[in-house]
Amino acid sequence: MPSITTPDGLSPDQSAPTRRTLGKLAAGGAAFAAYAPAALGQDAVPVHTSDEGLVTGDISYPSADGFDLPAYIARPVGDGPFPVIVVVSEIFGLHEYIRDVCRRVARAGYVAIAPAFFVRVADPAPLSDFQEIIAIVNQASYPQVMGDLKATLNWAKDQAFADNARAGITGFCWGGKVVWQACAHPDLNFRAGVAWYGRVAPAANATPEQIEAGKPWPIELAAALPVPVIGLYGDQDSGIPNDSVAAMNEALSAADRTDSRITLFEGAQHGFHADYRPMFHPQHAAEGERRMFEHFANFVKA
Repeated sequence: MPSITTPDGLSPDQSAPTRRTLGKLAAGGAAFAAYAPAALGQDAVPVHTSDEGLVTGDISYPSADGFDLPAYIARPVGDGPFPVIVVVSEIFGLHEYIRDVCRRVARAGYVAIAPAFFVRVADPAPLSDFQEIIAIVNQASYPQVMGDLKATLNWAKDQAFADNARAGITGFCWGGKVVWQACAHPDLNFRAGVAWYGRVAPAANATPEQIEAGKPWPIELAAALPVPVIGLYGDQDSGIPNDSVAAMNEALSAADRTDSRITLFEGAQHGFHADYRPMFHPQHAAEGERRMFEHFANFVKA
């Protein structure tokens, strides 16, 4: 089965924990226990979004293969129905950063749902061994992940507070690639997507096996992309070359997708939105969120 492949845009030096980071985790106790230790910056001061005025919690629902899929949900208080945004994690899975993103999305007037795609094998969130995390992530196949997304939308369809006919998707790193794939998938019917620094094409040194495992690649889907997707990427991303971003933009232009384009943020590294990581860039993260919510307001909420 094809895999959604490796930690798009990540290299071990960007994510491996240092002794100082692990020491901070130990000293910080509960304050940092919910964040992925494999990527936690030694000087991180993560954003915390209050759940006041929101309904939040852990849920689960059956996926296509019968697995009881855990997820986190955040939504506004009230009857709704509110439009739906699916939030797709990085390789570190469903941890506090992703939960906080869901609360931010809910505060903008959406039902935000973040599935835990990797836990059929194991939960990568509490792990600090990068290779152990990759081994877990590489077992999340394209059919499984698309099936999990379909199950998520099916669950939302049955909730009176959710308007499943107005659904969008956003994701980070591994999840950024999933956004492109999901928006092109004929059975999911997302109205729009926002991809944060997900790989769009195979690495230049990828083996034939890695290329095959990563299919379908976003650049292969550009011509058939039926809905608007914007990408928010950094021009200093060591794992996603600027020329691959340029090639994706050219493919989108050739397909006449004038509402879809990747923006390169000057001076931004991979993971620039992740406020618990050392490459966090507050200004670019804020501007990226502004663009994300503007995109969803235009194409999902409207």
